[in-house]
Amino acid sequence: MATKKTAPSAEMFEFPAFDMTKMADGYREMADKSVNQTKEAYAKVKTVAEDATKAIEATMENAQAGTVELSLKAIDTARANAEHSLSHMEAMLGVKSVAQMFELQTGFFRKQAEMMVDQAKVMQDAAKKVAEDVSKPVKTVSEKAIAEIKVA
Repeated sequence: MATKKTAPSAEMFEFPAFDMTKMADGYREMADKSVNQTKEAYAKVKTVAEDATKAIEATMENAQAGTVELSLKAIDTARANAEHSLSHMEAMLGVKSVAQMFELQTGFFRKQAEMMVDQAKVMQDAAKKVAEDVSKPVKTVSEKAIAEIKVA
């Protein structure tokens, strides 16, 4: 049996029906979603930038205050050392013997060493406090940002 060849029909070459309104609606939805996501991202970036700016301003204020505090402590240290040295020189002017001079000199060095240890502790504590105060705003903002990243 021979198969009968049929002529190609027009249906075979037709394009499926295409509704442009559905396509336009799809693009509009995608564009709206993209705009909304961009607005949300911008708002987040703006908030983070404002927080960072505030943190930097607070850091600079704390650094300035800390510098003043450390400078005042250094001035107090220099003043105490100068007063101690001048009082030692006055005492040395009244020396009557070599033994008395050695005794004064030994006491001066001992007192000077004790003062240096105390002054070093005071400066160390002050520097530690200044470092904590200076880093606190940035640390707070960083912790907040990390917490938000973990949530997202």
